[in-house]
Amino acid sequence: MNGPHDLGGQMGFGPVAPEPHEPYFHAEWEKRALGLTLSCGAFGAWTIDESRHARETIPPANYLSASYYEIWIRALEVLLERHGFAGQDEIEAGRMLRAPATPKRVLTADMVAGVLARGGPCDRPVETAPRFAVGDRVRTKNFNPETHTRLPRYARAKAGVIEAVQGSFVFADDNAHGRGENPQWLYTLVFDGTEIWGEGADPTLTVSIDAWESYLERL
Repeated sequence: MNGPHDLGGQMGFGPVAPEPHEPYFHAEWEKRALGLTLSCGAFGAWTIDESRHARETIPPANYLSASYYEIWIRALEVLLERHGFAGQDEIEAGRMLRAPATPKRVLTADMVAGVLARGGPCDRPVETAPRFAVGDRVRTKNFNPETHTRLPRYARAKAGVIEAVQGSFVFADDNAHGRGENPQWLYTLVFDGTEIWGEGADPTLTVSIDAWESYLERL
């Protein structure tokens, strides 16, 4: 979707100012925010793609005025309410007011190290061969869905060259909305700077993205 999270190529937000020696957390509550998000995600009620979409749908004024972990917590509240684990009245009260839904699993302290070490691989086999090969010229489609997509706005309707066939992976656009994993081939696509930024762009620059097969059309 087109939301406040998709800032690539957008103007007016000032320069990026990296923080030297930035700590993992800027406040103690951020550690708890990370822990809550991971432990609730382990319930098995939603996918990582649905959680991303929950963050994307935070109203722009709230999203842009929030810190990184504030965004995580606001999205977690949406997911907990959506899946019956906590109502908004319970969140505001800070306590349970009714019996919650039963999670598929519970992440206990002794499981954390192993779960984090395993990660969440999303590569999946597909039965069809890839439509495109390294060196093919393609164009990304021009669409603006209200649902989740991993194709950024700045890279839509742009021509580029396939640099690599990465394999087949869960299609996030469907998985975010409970439509199944529906894996597709994933490609690394390279654009010239002038294709992205237009007249006056540095012609020596290139931009690469990873794009699912359904995003692409052959030139």
